[in-house]
Amino acid sequence: MVNYRTNLFHQADVEVSFEVPSLEGAEALDPALANDAQKLCSLRGADVEGGVGPFGLWVLASSKLEEKTAVFFQVFKAARNINSTKPVVLMCSDPTTSSLNPNLYKPTFAGFVDTDIAKGKISLRSLIDRSVIESFGAGGRTCILSRVYPTLALGKNAHLHVFNNGKADIKVSQLTAWEMKKPALMNGA
Repeated sequence: MVNYRTNLFHQADVEVSFEVPSLEGAEALDPALANDAQKLCSLRGADVEGGVGPFGLWVLASSKLEEKTAVFFQVFKAARNINSTKPVVLMCSDPTTSSLNPNLYKPTFAGFVDTDIAKGKISLRSLIDRSVIESFGAGGRTCILSRVYPTLALGKNAHLHVFNNGKADIKVSQLTAWEMKKPALMNGA
């Protein structure tokens, strides 16, 4: 796990590239979920160990990870009812552990990424602006926007982590994070 700490009071921009050396451990995709990324994400979540993934970022994370929002990938073997043998890549934003406030609606958001993961690489870019997390998988082929309301992971107490909860080794080949400052002037005012 890589820990990058930044003051996320205004905005952060994070780019990470993952290398996936082997897809041998990828689990078979349940044919019943082959067209329902949302349901697959809610069932599999970031904390469920898989073959290849879940791997990605925990953003707006508290120091002891009591609060964290996962933005991640998981790779599956194609379901039998799909005509392609190309591996299926799920991208998910999982806010179920994003806040200690029990009264919040915290749905997962997901999509399948149209990319050839067999080439061994995939990128993730996340823009974090207070409570908004906008993520782009594989150069923007899949985009997810979500809103979270942490109680601990605010301002200087917000952290960023890279994680892998899969059995397969995943390499972080690049990680760049920028803290964006508040503009001095906006719209000429």
